Amino acid sequence: MSLSDFFSPVSPDKLAPKHGFYTSQLGLKAAFYSDKFPDLEGNQYDIAIFGVMDDRAAVNNEGCGLAPDYFRSQFYALNEGAFNSRIIDLGNIRPGASISDTYVAVKMVVAELISLHILPVIIGGGQDITYAQYLAYENLDQKVDLVVVDSKFDLDEEDQEGLAAKSDTYLNKILLHQPNYLFNFSNIGYQTYFVNQESLKVMSKLYFDVHRLGEFAEDITLTEPIVRNANMISFDIGAIRSSDARANANAGPNGFYGEQACRIARYAGMSDKLTSIGFYEFNPAFDNNGQTAMLLAQMVWYFIEGFYNRKKDFPLTPKSQYLVYRASLNDGTGEMLFVKSKKSDRWWMQVPYPSGITKNERFHLVPCRYDDYTMAVNGEMPDLWWRTYQKLL
Repeated sequence: MSLSDFFSPVSPDKLAPKHGFYTSQLGLKAAFYSDKFPDLEGNQYDIAIFGVMDDRAAVNNEGCGLAPDYFRSQFYALNEGAFNSRIIDLGNIRPGASISDTYVAVKMVVAELISLHILPVIIGGGQDITYAQYLAYENLDQKVDLVVVDSKFDLDEEDQEGLAAKSDTYLNKILLHQPNYLFNFSNIGYQTYFVNQESLKVMSKLYFDVHRLGEFAEDITLTEPIVRNANMISFDIGAIRSSDARANANAGPNGFYGEQACRIARYAGMSDKLTSIGFYEFNPAFDNNGQTAMLLAQMVWYFIEGFYNRKKDFPLTPKSQYLVYRASLNDGTGEMLFVKSKKSDRWWMQVPYPSGITKNERFHLVPCRYDDYTMAVNGEMPDLWWRTYQKLL
């Protein structure tokens, strides 16, 4: 089956303003599937944008399936930045006969694009499509680090069978999916009054990393090492405060500011490890003067700018580009090793594999902050080290 079977083409002429696109705008810089499906092989493209027009499982947000074209009308009017973009817009995946059919289409498309070293940018649709995005990694023979930007966990601890295919419980399906290839889940920006205590206990029991919105109120850069650790990211527009992103039926008064959302998107683009990202739950029916469509377009623009500013500095090759720091623990149990890139000043923490787990690697590298290093220098073990080690057992 060809990828063209899944897509409806998009016409750049219909997206252009009356005077047409200027030569500096992305509308003339990107390629489009408008007539003949493009040849994706041959290293022609770095990024593929496509829409998923399915909102059947979007709880209390019907209409978000119309998001992709509203996003495009704003995105392609933006000017290209200080980079030479190689972007292809593949059009839209329309709803299948069932929601499962849509999931299969998204899974196959994302998996194929990743195998071609093209990074998919998904514009949904409900956030339940994150499950299909995750399924794409099933045959890639790797564990997955998933980061979700959301005010909730989208987890129902009472749904033990994982039968629900809804935007507010899709995480159940990921956690219970077999075979299990999820190594870590991180949430950025949850709001405690939207999360019950049982869900927090589940996250703690599984050694997952969850971060309250308030942690980033003073310093949004704290999100950088979290997104740097992700293979895939799912961004719920509802995580942005309603004053900045009104176009979501579940929008609330608190959340990230628009500029903070753009910073997170840029950090995501800069991550050498990231291979797919999805932006979900934007609902044009609630948009005011196209404000949220414009913000989403700017978020994707910043993601692309980050992508073209990747440092390619994932340790430790070559070793000459990195500094290794050692810190001893107060209880005398040993020392911790940290790695700092000379190129970007970013930090990683070395977590040793338990004996017998792997014959090929001695340690696992996890992105961290300078604060984790200073904590270790003072003889304390960072929580991130402990949680990572427990997941390696």
